[in-house]
Amino acid sequence: MPENISDTASATETGVAARPAPVEREFTVAERSQAQLVIRRFLQHKLAVGSLIVLIAIILLAFVGGWLWKYDVSDLTGDNSQPPSWDHPFGTDAIGHDSFAQVLRGTQISIGIAVLVALFATTVGTIWGAVAGYYRGWIDTVLMRIADLVLTLPLLAVAAVLGHNTSGSWWLIAVVIGGLYWAYVSRVARGVVLSLREKEFIEAARALGASDARIIFRHLVPNALGSIIVNATVLVAVAILIETSLSFLGFGVQPPDTSLGLLVSSNQTAVSTRPWLFYFPGLFIILIALTINFIGDGLRDAFDPQQTKVRA
Repeated sequence: MPENISDTASATETGVAARPAPVEREFTVAERSQAQLVIRRFLQHKLAVGSLIVLIAIILLAFVGGWLWKYDVSDLTGDNSQPPSWDHPFGTDAIGHDSFAQVLRGTQISIGIAVLVALFATTVGTIWGAVAGYYRGWIDTVLMRIADLVLTLPLLAVAAVLGHNTSGSWWLIAVVIGGLYWAYVSRVARGVVLSLREKEFIEAARALGASDARIIFRHLVPNALGSIIVNATVLVAVAILIETSLSFLGFGVQPPDTSLGLLVSSNQTAVSTRPWLFYFPGLFIILIALTINFIGDGLRDAFDPQQTKVRA
């Protein structure tokens, strides 16, 4: 008779109920990708998530609301220098333009400039820094000295001189600003690539015969995206402020088009008499810059592999 049967029989004879054999259970843990971990960390950063919602709302208001709003940026309503009302939420200027329509158009231009600056500077700077960090030697020396030269240029002064020759075209202004900011991204990309190029997976790629271009763009750049994306968000906020400064000085976007910086500049003398013309575009500038900075803060925490505590 098997041992377990005899144990059951003896337990029955003594009047004690037999205990069932323990059942082994298998626990499985769902594997999360790096993207899922980043998103999970970012969603735990309440201030960054709230800022993202506010920024999306501003973008939708600017691009969708501007299309749906009853007044166009060039329309003359006949109501001169009217304070905010139901018909004109942001009031009107001295010649009857609806300020709400102008702020929406200015937000479109300012966001377009900021995004184009971030894309241009991030793309050029990432490739420049990755090539310098991977090859090192004289290539690194030449490329980084050029980047250092760009970094020494007085940004606002050079952008003002170059922006004066762009005829107020917003995308040319974006290219000028991006052409002066790519050097910052290149230094970040170079530093990350220098720390990655000696890793085992890069040595394995070399041993398998991968070309330099494949190693740089298939292995190094994707692994450096965390730092690069964070710097791109910072560039968006910086570009908003630089464009505002250039337009305020008269070297940015020119009429008949408009931007938030140009609206602030053209209405600076009306602060005491018609404050709505100055403060509403200024409020949009502050909101956009703050929300993008908070989003960048959340992305930095999300991409940090050593992050153990997420700030609320």
